[in-house]
Amino acid sequence: MFGVPLHLNGSMVLLALLVTVMYAEFARRQLDLPQFGGYLIGFGFVVSLLGSVLLHELGHALTARRFGIGVRGITLELLGGYTEMDRDAPTPRVDLLVSLAGPAVSAVLGVVAVAATLALPDRTVANQLAFQLAVSNVIVALFNILPGLPLDGGRALRAAVWALTRDRHRGTEVAGWVGRVVAVGTAALVVLFTLTRDLAPLALPLMLLVAFTLWRGAGQSIRVARVSRRFPLIDLSRLARPVFAVPTGTPLAEAQRRRATTEPDAVLLVTDSAGRPHALVDPAAAEAVPVERRPWLAVDAVSRSLAGLPTMPVGLDGERVMETVQTHPGAQYVVTSGEDVVGVLHIADLAQLLEPRRKMNT
Repeated sequence: MFGVPLHLNGSMVLLALLVTVMYAEFARRQLDLPQFGGYLIGFGFVVSLLGSVLLHELGHALTARRFGIGVRGITLELLGGYTEMDRDAPTPRVDLLVSLAGPAVSAVLGVVAVAATLALPDRTVANQLAFQLAVSNVIVALFNILPGLPLDGGRALRAAVWALTRDRHRGTEVAGWVGRVVAVGTAALVVLFTLTRDLAPLALPLMLLVAFTLWRGAGQSIRVARVSRRFPLIDLSRLARPVFAVPTGTPLAEAQRRRATTEPDAVLLVTDSAGRPHALVDPAAAEAVPVERRPWLAVDAVSRSLAGLPTMPVGLDGERVMETVQTHPGAQYVVTSGEDVVGVLHIADLAQLLEPRRKMNT
């Protein structure tokens, strides 16, 4: 829609069934309808609800695109939807505007639905659907502006702290911790409303799942902030493992022997007959070869072509390195200087640098 890819997650089927059944029972009581009619209205409400969520996410997507931020797509799923962008907002102001665009759309839809509810005859199908859309959009708008990540209000809080401290990472961490408070508060309210019978027991698992998702998303935001702080430490000239060149056709055992006497931590680089690098020995594949077979097996048999591996210039800064890793996920990255291969970055080494405590715990 509007050039933004739309993805529908399979979990939407569960959402559709749950909301259809719950709303069908409510509609039957309010409008004195047969069972099938209640289900039809319930399904119609699901479609309207998902349409509202889609417009909410389009608010984020189109605003982001207005400020030059690419949008990879919108995904609708069990708990609503999310918009995936190809990079972070460049300034606190842009971050604030993009984060509040979705709740603003929901608020406008809620106001329109309230007006429709008041204008339509009471106790009719149209009136009930308008009323439910009004309630849903107002709740979505109010809930989303709660000041904790991963909610939109959390992104707005991050933008405010970022503007005050000039530290985006601190803003993300603060909003993440507030998000954990929001998650705990949500779970407590859900249990309370269920005990007081203000919330249908059938909705309890879904609402607790919402609270759990908020907690997990907040924790992920805190982790991202801590990892991002270490991006300036990424130096490919130090982090990349050196390469040790061996000619094509060299027996694996001989190549490993030569490396052991000079650079034990180096990655074996296979060169062609003209001395040009063309492949890397896969460490896992090499280790899987029985020791007694290694003198008879050429390095080419356990190598990967350089053409199939992503590359990084040795002078790339930390943020660009992470962009490359996110765009081209893999276990190894060839580090180059001009046309020369000067090293190999292992994703495990990068992970250890960015999360040393997490590495030690595992």
